[in-house]
Amino acid sequence: MASGTLYTYPENFRAYKALIAAQYSGTQIKIAEDFVFGESNKTEAFLKKFPLGKVPAFETCDGKCITESNAIAYYVSNEQLRGKTELERTEIIQWFGFADSEILPASCAWVFPLLGIMPYNKQTIEHAKEDVKKALTALNSHLLTRTYLVGERITLADISVAMTLLHLYQYVLEPNLRKPYQNVNRWFQTVIYQPESIAVIGAFKLAEKTLEYDPKKYAETQGKSSSKKEKKEKESKKESKESKEAKNEPAEELDPADAVLAAEPKTTNPFDTLPKGSFDLDDFKRFYSNEDESKSIPYFWQKFDPQHYSIWLSEYKYNNELTKVFMSCNLITGMYQRLDKMRKASFASTCLFGTDNDSTISGIWVWRGQELAFTLCSDWQVDYESYSWTKLDPSDEKTKELVHQYFSWIGTDKEGRKFNQGKVFK
Repeated sequence: MASGTLYTYPENFRAYKALIAAQYSGTQIKIAEDFVFGESNKTEAFLKKFPLGKVPAFETCDGKCITESNAIAYYVSNEQLRGKTELERTEIIQWFGFADSEILPASCAWVFPLLGIMPYNKQTIEHAKEDVKKALTALNSHLLTRTYLVGERITLADISVAMTLLHLYQYVLEPNLRKPYQNVNRWFQTVIYQPESIAVIGAFKLAEKTLEYDPKKYAETQGKSSSKKEKKEKESKKESKESKEAKNEPAEELDPADAVLAAEPKTTNPFDTLPKGSFDLDDFKRFYSNEDESKSIPYFWQKFDPQHYSIWLSEYKYNNELTKVFMSCNLITGMYQRLDKMRKASFASTCLFGTDNDSTISGIWVWRGQELAFTLCSDWQVDYESYSWTKLDPSDEKTKELVHQYFSWIGTDKEGRKFNQGKVFK
C-alpha cells in the first residue's frame, strides 16, 4: 500500500484531494510537521526534491517525489477511485482538465478580489461569473441522470472537481445563485458530506451570503507586502555587490490559490493574550518525545501550572458511526491538522479503543487558560462540537490516572474496549 509524507499548508484545497483519496484507500499519509509555506519550500533541501518549490508535494516512503495535486491523489488512491476500465480512467482525466481549466481560473478571478488577494476589476469579475455559470450549467446537465461524474461510485473525478468548487460554494454561491444548479448542489453535498471528506475538511458550510467587496482588504494586503518589501530593500543595501547579485533571483510567481495563504493577513492567536505562567509547554513536549512515560509523566506533574493551564477530557459523540480503525485514526489526524494554530500553547493525546466497527475516540487535552479554548477563535471551531468536553481537576487522583492512561497509551475505554492506537498533538 502506498504511503509517504505530504508537504502542504493548512486548508489547501489541492492537498484535500490527496487526503480525501487516502481516506478511501487506507493510504497512510503523514503531514510534514513544521512546514511553513514561503519558507520551508524555499530551502535547499526542499528544492532538491521539488525544484519548483510548489505545494502540495509528496514524498513516498521509499524516497520518490511527486508533484501536482491530481498526480498525488492518483498515487494514493485505490482502483475504485482511479477507475476500473480504460474508459473510466480516461473520463477521470477529462474531469481533471475540466476542473483546472474551466472552474479554477474563473473561481480565482471571482473570489480572490473579494478576499483581498487580487485587485478588484468589475469587468474581470463579471466575465468570471459568466464562466462559472457555463461550467456549472455543463455540470448540471451531466448530472441530470447521474449520481456521480464517472460510473456509479465516487471517483477521483468527483473529489477533484468538488475540491476545485470549494471556494465558490464557501464564499459566493449563496442560495439564490446556486438555485439553478440543483443537480450540482446535490452532487457536491453528497461528495463533501461523505465521512471520508468530513474527516479532512470538517463540517463544510455553504455560503449563506455572497462575500462583499471591501477595498480595505486589498489595501491592507498590499500595505503589508509593501512594508516587507521596503524592509528587504533596506537590508539589501547593507550587503556587498556580490551578495546582491547572488540573491538577485527572479521572484517566485505564486499561482492564485497559493497566493491566498501568502498574502493572507496574519491572525492573532488568542493564547497570546493569556498569561504564560510557569509551565514551559515546549520543554515538556520535547521531554515527552525523548523520554519514556515513566519519566515524562512525573515530569509533567512536576512542571504543570494549574493556575494558568487546564486539563480536559474529550469524548467523541458519534462512536456508533465509526467503522474502519484507519478511518477513525484519520478523523483524529484531520482534526489536528485543522487546529494547527493551537499547537503553540496546547498538547493532546487522543486514543482509539476497540476494533473495526466497534471503537471509541477520547483524549486528554492541555492548554493555556481555564476556558474551553475552541470558543476563543472561530478558526478552531470546525470539529470541537463533535466531542463532549469535561474540565478535569488537576488535584484529583482520577485526573492523574487519566493523564497516565492517555499519555502512556494503555488501558481500556469506559466499556472495556482495549487501546488500539493513539495520536499526539504537539
